[in-house]
Amino acid sequence: MSQEVSGRSDWPKPKVPLVVVLRNQFGRAFEWICLASTWVGMVVLVVLLASVIWKSWGWLSWDFLSHFDSFRPQRAGILAGIWGSLWLILLTTLISVPVGVGAALYLEEYAKGTWLTRLIQINLSNLAGVPSIVYGILGLTVFVRMFGLFGNNTVVDANPFSVTGRIPLPFGSTIISGALTLSLLALPVVIVATQEALRAVPSSLRHASYALGATKWQTIRHQVLPAAMPGISTGVILAMSRAVGETAPLVMIGIPTYLAATPGDISNVKDLVTNPQALIDVPFSMFTALPMLIYNWVRQPREDYRSLAAAGIVVLLVFLMVLNSVAIYIRQRFQKQIRW
Repeated sequence: MSQEVSGRSDWPKPKVPLVVVLRNQFGRAFEWICLASTWVGMVVLVVLLASVIWKSWGWLSWDFLSHFDSFRPQRAGILAGIWGSLWLILLTTLISVPVGVGAALYLEEYAKGTWLTRLIQINLSNLAGVPSIVYGILGLTVFVRMFGLFGNNTVVDANPFSVTGRIPLPFGSTIISGALTLSLLALPVVIVATQEALRAVPSSLRHASYALGATKWQTIRHQVLPAAMPGISTGVILAMSRAVGETAPLVMIGIPTYLAATPGDISNVKDLVTNPQALIDVPFSMFTALPMLIYNWVRQPREDYRSLAAAGIVVLLVFLMVLNSVAIYIRQRFQKQIRW
């Protein structure tokens, strides 16, 4: 009898509450909205990339990459912008990464949870969202003009590595000013990302290292930092990608949009070997960058300059992809070395 009752299919199904039905419908609707938003973003990105590549077709050539800018669009090149952006991002990385990682290590591993530490953490989170033009104004005041303390054209005989032995003060619109300004822009991102990566390291790893007799610095150097390196590399990638494409800070510190010269007159790798003195003079050289050239070409009224700007955008995208690929390779290599 019990088998007959249990096998019947005409029993009424349990009534699902209306709240549950509406909740499931809203969940499915939200899923479709997210999917549609993703595809809309992808379609817009593909259309933009296709439009830029189409407009730059016929302008990308070796002459475009190996010549300086010109008032004639057919002869214009992007060589000064490539070398300027390369030196700019190199100095920005050398300044912001050690300072940012060191600050994050102190705040996360050494600093106590005082009101001052909490205030610094809040300010770091807020600084990561400050518009870039604000950093440009700060860089103009601090690094380019140095609050007007040294006048307009002052030099100091304090560079023992240079033949001329002179450092310009204030720095003016040089690579060192641009790198310091972009370092201010990148530091909050590097610090916050490094802190998150350090927090993701299991506490058991630290405790095991301490139990084996390691000091705090040995634990950080040999255990915590290698384990957090993939996350730190991700933060550095994001910060440097943002910095290399910024235009507003460079405009504010007075970087020229037209310059027929490279920093230190280094236009190829051979110059680094034949003229090592130029490498020392690079930080104090005038320069232009890829975003500045694109900004200048977009403002021009002639249609040919639109094609030049599109070609410059393609070069900048390739430049970003190369930098990101190198950083991703470094991150993956560190990630493979993790054994815990």
